[in-house]
Amino acid sequence: MGVYLVSVGAQEWSDGEGEGGKGAIAAGLDEELRRRGLPPYESSAKEEPATWFEEKLSPPMDGFAKLCRAHLTPGEQDTLGEWSVLVPVSLDEEIRLPIGSAYTDETVIAGAPQVLALAQRLAAAVELPAEVPEDAGNLGLTFWFLEGEAEALAATRPGPWSEDLDTAFYVALYLRAAQHALRRGCPMTYC
Repeated sequence: MGVYLVSVGAQEWSDGEGEGGKGAIAAGLDEELRRRGLPPYESSAKEEPATWFEEKLSPPMDGFAKLCRAHLTPGEQDTLGEWSVLVPVSLDEEIRLPIGSAYTDETVIAGAPQVLALAQRLAAAVELPAEVPEDAGNLGLTFWFLEGEAEALAATRPGPWSEDLDTAFYVALYLRAAQHALRRGCPMTYC
């Protein structure tokens, strides 16, 4: 068990029925976008197992929180880490919906372009190496960081990123999640 960050396929996004359906969130997002004078969001994601994003949030986050406080404003910290749904749409500010999500009483929706920009700043701050998997598939980042590959690279290519691999994991997680959402045109959520 644990908390996972996963991509959401088009069928699950529009499905209001059954377990995992996000139809109410999708409808609430569209209504809020219309209210802001923006077009509705239509998920184009056809998530196949080979393109699925799923990562487990298991390492401690203390170092990551400290890094965020050092490099981001409180508002930017909220944008980066306080969402429950990430969509591949540019949003000047988060959208809050009175719909319960997996771990909260409301759904907070953030835009992937904004999260990506913040994650890129953190990646630059820790000098995240290019060897961090970009499209590693199911649990690819989790395994890379927790099963020794990151440790092996840190031994030969030390830097700020290698000083706290748990922190580097979360930097990579948010960076790759935002990139995946934009590349695949799919929402991301926690489950």
